[in-house]
Amino acid sequence: MAVEATTSARRKVVIVGGGFAGLTAATKLAKADVDVTVLDRHNYHCFQPLLYQVATAELSPADIAWPIRHVLRRQKNARVLLGDVTAIDVEGRKVVADTGTFEFDELILATGARHSYFGNDDWEKSAPGLKRIEDATIIRRRLLMAFERAELSENPAERESLLTFAIVGAGPTGVELAGAIIEVARQVMPSEFRHIDPRTARVILIEAGPRVLPAFPEALTDYTRRSLEKMGVEVMTDTRVTHVDDKGVDLANGRLDAATVIWAAGVIASPAGRWLGAETDRAGRVIVQPNLTVPGHENIFVVGDTATAKRPDGQDVPGVAPAKQMGAYVADVIASRVRGAVPPPAFHYRHQGDVATIGRRSAVIKMPYMNLTGFTAWLVWCVAHIYFLIGARNRIAVAFKWVWDFMTFQRGARLITDQRDQI
Repeated sequence: MAVEATTSARRKVVIVGGGFAGLTAATKLAKADVDVTVLDRHNYHCFQPLLYQVATAELSPADIAWPIRHVLRRQKNARVLLGDVTAIDVEGRKVVADTGTFEFDELILATGARHSYFGNDDWEKSAPGLKRIEDATIIRRRLLMAFERAELSENPAERESLLTFAIVGAGPTGVELAGAIIEVARQVMPSEFRHIDPRTARVILIEAGPRVLPAFPEALTDYTRRSLEKMGVEVMTDTRVTHVDDKGVDLANGRLDAATVIWAAGVIASPAGRWLGAETDRAGRVIVQPNLTVPGHENIFVVGDTATAKRPDGQDVPGVAPAKQMGAYVADVIASRVRGAVPPPAFHYRHQGDVATIGRRSAVIKMPYMNLTGFTAWLVWCVAHIYFLIGARNRIAVAFKWVWDFMTFQRGARLITDQRDQI
């Protein structure tokens, strides 16, 4: 393993993670007198809010992902390196990865989160979560293969199991997946099969708590449930999953046979807290100071889903705090320090609203001063998501794809690219 040579007297900023927080921090440091290294295990930035559309064949992976090198190609003080971080030498100011060891003066950890199975990690093989492009393509493959295998089956019980899709967790991801899958089954596929009727597919949304979208106001959650049930989704609240296997799920009140199970029930932070030896919350997020640094280490920042921060009133910043806000704030702190200026005050979280789409023409939006539902909310959701995509080509491509699919009910990304992952 090589240790990089020191080639510049300028301060070295290492950013681990090329997601929203890390990429925002990197671009905001473009004019700072620092050398920036972005280190990620992947060579691309993924727009996670649209992963569910890749999983349900609405979009292809290339529509929502961009090479990090391309994004930063014009930023002369930034370089991009591939590497999977395994440890951090806090005192020696070094990041240890499988591709080398990298020195830093300031470190920004923006390593995100992964799905949590609450101590039952063996369930992941049977019930994939949705955090990466790889997860989305696995789910897409299992979804499409379920219909293909049902078309071949002569056993009614087997066909019923193959055409049953269970989604565990009724937060925004679970709701969006449920609505998209039922649309695929009832509006896209019926004319394409001869032996089965895809419209008989069951999509079951399972939630341990009493409501879907528990972080939303009750009026919006009630609207969401009614909309899902009108579409044909079976919603099971107050229902706890006790076991998951390749054949389905065990519930507290019985067994559900389902050949396809998708996990959307919880997340846990990356191992950043363990690398640092820092205090973390129950979800593994590093507990940071008001300026997003690790206590005792003013040169190490933790941002995005990896961090848990406090508001001035002592309340926790919501877990949905936009990672871009944190990334921009940290970049401002570092740039101010380099200039010898007074850094900005404590990070201030600006809540911009919560959103979940229910189907091809319905959504719910919770904003600070008003709530929206239905087609109007869906249009706002479309505009907002297109706006935050990177690059004009992607904005035009995704907008055109949504308009075309809305009019024709077609989904051109229904490709089974690898059949080795059997359900």
